Formats: sequence, structure tokens, C-alpha cells
Amino acid sequence: MLCASCGQRKARRDCPALGHTICPVCCGTKRGVEIRCPSDCGYLASAREHPAAVVRRRQERDVARLLPTIQRLTERQYQLFFLLHSAIARHKPEGFTRLLDADVAEAAAAMASTLETAARGVIYEHTPASPPAQSLGAALKTLLAQVREQGAKVYDGEVAIVFRAIEQGARTVRTPDEGDAAYLELIARLLGGAGAAEAPAADPAPASSLILP
Repeated sequence: MLCASCGQRKARRDCPALGHTICPVCCGTKRGVEIRCPSDCGYLASAREHPAAVVRRRQERDVARLLPTIQRLTERQYQLFFLLHSAIARHKPEGFTRLLDADVAEAAAAMASTLETAARGVIYEHTPASPPAQSLGAALKTLLAQVREQGAKVYDGEVAIVFRAIEQGARTVRTPDEGDAAYLELIARLLGGAGAAEAPAADPAPASSLILP
């Protein structure tokens, strides 16, 4: 039987996410990126506990590429960075549109500009130009409102800094030979593999009072 994912190699592993049998190569390379593995997947648990050398090297490269974006963030801002990215990873634009790095950068820039303008005493909502960016911006605004409703102290100034970091990463991480969603794919690998808990540490800061859902 051939792999249900690539259709080329022999299928040897039952994939609970796809409901079919796939080859070890697709299981190892698409896990957490193209294939949304459930938390109880045995292969996923084994990979997290004993990651292959190639996976670890990829994680180290991803961390090194992301570090310039987040190294100046405080612990609270660092938490917000990954909280917002968890929402970005879940966001699906309407129709058949695919979310791209440019949409993330545009939405983050608009959110940051709105917060920065408000800090100067001017209430003006900056709106992204593209529909996917507009949709993402609305989702991020809703997330922040929900976090505040739950009692977490989230200040506009620190959120603006985080959005600028996201904008910077979305605009600069991609290399010329990568696709239009290279930054999103990098973040997905970190969230799905090492995750926020094992991502690079931010600058030391006092204990955070931010409570994340």
C-alpha cells in the first residue's frame, strides 16, 4: 500500500490525523506542519521526547532566525507574542484564500499603528488594505478583548511593541528562495514542535502578571 500523503513510498504508519496509513518520511517531515497531529499520537509524543537529529537542527535554525525578532521582548511581551501567533496559526481567511506572510505583516502593522496613535491621544483605527489582513486583524482584536475580559492586564504600549515584532518577523524572515508563507511555517514548526515553552528565552524580566487562556 502506498502512502496516503505522498502516494509514492510504502505506507507503514497509521496516521490518526488523516485516518490513513502514511510513510515514515511524510510522518517525520509533515508532522505539525502539513499534518495536524492529535496530542495523543504516539509518533508525535516519541518525536518530542527523542527528536531526530535533523529535526533538532531544523529547530535550532528556526530559533536562530526568529531570535532577532524577539530578543528585545520582555517576558510579558514574549508571552503575548506566542499567544497572538497561536491565534494567527488558527486563523483561516474566507473562501479559498491562503494567509501569507504579507497579510500577517500588514495586519500587525495596522494593529500597532492604531495602538500607537491612541497612545498619542488620537483615536483612529488603521485598516489593512487586503481582505485577509483585515480578517486577521479583526480576529486579533477579538482575542485581545477576550483576554482583557478574563481579567488579564494587557497594556496597549506593550501590545504595540509585540505587533511591531510580528511585523518585523513577517517582513524579514523569508529568504528569496522560500515561499510566501515561510514565516508562518517557521512559527508553526516552533508552536507544533518545541512550542512556546521551549522557544528561545527573552530578556529577564520580573514575574509576569499576564494570565493567558
